[in-house]
Amino acid sequence: MVSSPGPDHGTAAKAGITIAQIAALAGVSAATVSKVVNGHAEVAADTRALVEGLLREQGYRRQKKVSRSPLVEVVFHELAGAYPIEVINGVERVAGEHGLTIALTGLHGRHTPGRSWVDGVLTRRPVGVVAVFSGPTPAQYEQLQSRDVPVVLVDPTGEPHHGVPSVSAENWSGGLAATRHLLELGHRRIAVVTGALTMLSGRARLDGYRAAMDAAGVPVDPDLVREGHFQIVDGLVHTRELLRLPDPPTAVVTGNDGEALGVYQAVHEAGLRIPEDLSVVGFDDLPPAQWMIPALTTIRQPLDEMAATATAMLVDLAQGGRLPHRRRILPTELVVRASTAPPRR
Repeated sequence: MVSSPGPDHGTAAKAGITIAQIAALAGVSAATVSKVVNGHAEVAADTRALVEGLLREQGYRRQKKVSRSPLVEVVFHELAGAYPIEVINGVERVAGEHGLTIALTGLHGRHTPGRSWVDGVLTRRPVGVVAVFSGPTPAQYEQLQSRDVPVVLVDPTGEPHHGVPSVSAENWSGGLAATRHLLELGHRRIAVVTGALTMLSGRARLDGYRAAMDAAGVPVDPDLVREGHFQIVDGLVHTRELLRLPDPPTAVVTGNDGEALGVYQAVHEAGLRIPEDLSVVGFDDLPPAQWMIPALTTIRQPLDEMAATATAMLVDLAQGGRLPHRRRILPTELVVRASTAPPRR
């Protein structure tokens, strides 16, 4: 069982400062300060910021220990497909080593939890939260921190807030390797169906594509750059349009394996073949990639290892440890299969 500090309304590290004294300094009720200390949601944002600032300034520290539930909260933007299975496998492997179970929350496509989520987490008293392709808002993070519930992000959607530990993959290098592979095969008309460009991974993979094209001295045709959102339908719709161009691409780099599946469907509809008429590279290397026909060349993102690393970091934090590196970036790898070949024309 992992223990961490819990609420104690009358103890502090600086001259025995109390909640009542903090309340007097802030000009609010002691009940309001207590709600902030205990991470409750029903406090106005400006009041919460004022009280938390005074708590830090006055050195207020909760000394009493409370027992945590042997539980790791895992939050996904969406519980669908093979992606979350890979992550769950990694979390379970490390959690099991420490006698912990996991609780899953799906956000139905959103990337930040709703208001009631934090209250549920604080009620369950887990050792910490692993947030996957999602993350708490700054206010929610402050609530969790106030109750000593650590958070680690996996595949963060953007630059993590200051001090929030994270584990991600080398997305830029993956985009570079995918495009360089096609260039080395002789392709020059290389299209890209991006992931969501509002997300860090989507932007980084596109930047890697551009860097490879630039290094090879091949101009990027704007008609070949299509913005997607990591959905199968993106590959389908954009490839239909790409194949109708007067000078269509001979190869496509996609934001993930799902978009690559959409590309396969569009090529089939057009009566064409992969890789004879169009080479395709995905990203993720989820288990279904090897069973696509033809088997998909893709960039392996080590989701299982990313999740395991994040869970180990979380356990260290819950046990009072200090992380040597708060941001871990794991390598990606090009996996060449049958969906890429030299261009026919």
